[in-house]
Amino acid sequence: MAELVLPAIAPTSLFSDRLRRVIPPPEWAVFEDDVEAILALKRRRNAVVLAHNYQTPEIFHGVADIVGDSLLLAREATKVDAEVIVLAGVHFMAETAKLLNPDKTVLIPDLRAGCSLAESITAEDVRLMRARYPGVPVVAYVNTSVAVKAESDICSTSGNALAIVEKLGVDHVIMLPDEYLARNIAAQTKVRITAWKGHCEVHELFSAEDVRTLRDNHPGVTVLAHPECPPEVVAEADFAGSTAAMSDYVGVKRPARVVLLTECSMSDNVAVTYPDVEFVRPCNLCPHMKRITLKNIRHALETNTHEVTIDPAMAERARRSVERMLAL
Repeated sequence: MAELVLPAIAPTSLFSDRLRRVIPPPEWAVFEDDVEAILALKRRRNAVVLAHNYQTPEIFHGVADIVGDSLLLAREATKVDAEVIVLAGVHFMAETAKLLNPDKTVLIPDLRAGCSLAESITAEDVRLMRARYPGVPVVAYVNTSVAVKAESDICSTSGNALAIVEKLGVDHVIMLPDEYLARNIAAQTKVRITAWKGHCEVHELFSAEDVRTLRDNHPGVTVLAHPECPPEVVAEADFAGSTAAMSDYVGVKRPARVVLLTECSMSDNVAVTYPDVEFVRPCNLCPHMKRITLKNIRHALETNTHEVTIDPAMAERARRSVERMLAL
């Protein structure tokens, strides 16, 4: 998996070089003041911005120091040489960054930036699953709360879930909370997988009929699907993988025309890097990711809000699950 780590660049050169294809100049003029302020605040506070692939281009390319999928952000969070981490993503990502950097200040610009998957399961649900399947290891998707991670044996992302399941060396695992991810992984392994019935509100909306319609309307299009999509969508796609894997696919294969069945901003961000590829853009919007804006990133750095705190005892247990994933 290629790792994409981009340093923040001065606004004017950044816009002319990378963003003109996805942000009109009048729109950039609205963003520029906040971008300049954020860059100055980062220098003054020794801060970095970690941005998920679903962030809008003015954040992803304009102020982020590290960008990528959940796995990359989890890895890079352990390496940053900064006193402050601003997580431009959703709350579970900020919690993960705090788990791995207990001595750093971790900020989430909007506390309402949640996740339908993380909200679909509780720590008590995990304990009930353990009681029902004694001795079966629990693999928790990173899209879960710290409390759920603390009750689990190991974490995974969509990018490494298959490897995690198979490296555990057992014949049965519990995978939670994403049912579709679990079913898509189950189709690739002999390990028996018991799933939880959580769904991503973005990816569950795609259907196999959507894929067939896309192919009819855009002849020759290459269809890439996220593994949180229903299995029938993955079956219709040319490739399924994490956001990082989809970006890598475009970079290596350079399809003439491609569609990414995932959150809307993903196509915009990848298109900046590969201007020779035509992107078809039917997509679904994540309302939680879109709660993060340049203005509230700026506000977070100006006011130190909202700082992520975790109970130390719970953090220790949850940290083990994340560190086991990173070790594998």
